[in-house]
Amino acid sequence: MILRPHWFSIPGTVFWTVVFIAVQPLLHAQDLSLDDIPPGLRDRAIIMEITARIIEQDQEVVWDSGSTSVTIPGRPVGLRLVGTNIIIAVQFTPFFRPRGNNFLVAQGQIWIQIPGQGMSFHTCMETIPMEFEELIYFFPLGSSDSENDPQIEIQIILYPHNSETVTRRNSS
Repeated sequence: MILRPHWFSIPGTVFWTVVFIAVQPLLHAQDLSLDDIPPGLRDRAIIMEITARIIEQDQEVVWDSGSTSVTIPGRPVGLRLVGTNIIIAVQFTPFFRPRGNNFLVAQGQIWIQIPGQGMSFHTCMETIPMEFEELIYFFPLGSSDSENDPQIEIQIILYPHNSETVTRRNSS
C-alpha cells in the first residue's frame, strides 16, 4: 500500500535543493518493550518496523535509518526526522477489528524553514487500510510528479508478536 498525501507541495527545484542539502536526519522512535505491556495485553502485541529514507535523483538512497518497536493496538509509535531547516514528526497508530478491516492512522507534523519566507508548518492525518506483513509507504512531504525529484520515504511493516513470528524473523 502506498500513501502519498497531496496536502503539502511546494513546486520548484530550489525548495528541494535547500531541504535535502541542509537536512541531516536523525531517526527517533518511541521505545516500548514487551515487559512494559500489561500481561493481559501481551497476546495482542505488535512489532512495527519503520525505515526512513531520503531518495535523490535516479532513485538513489542517500540516507536511511530503521527502528523496530513493540506496541499494542491503539498505542502510537512515533518518529522524528530532524535537519537544519526541517523537522518531521510522525506517529503511526495501528487499530485492529475482530472481522478484519485493520487500519493504521498516520499523523504528521512538518516544520520547514524556507530562506526568505520564514517558518512553514503543515499537518496531516491519514487512515491507511493494512494487513500484517504488508509493506506500507508513507511520503510525509507528499508525492512528486517526477522520478528524478528527491523525496523522503517512510516504510512501515507490522507483524503480530508471537513466538512463531519472532523465531522466523530472528532466523532471517
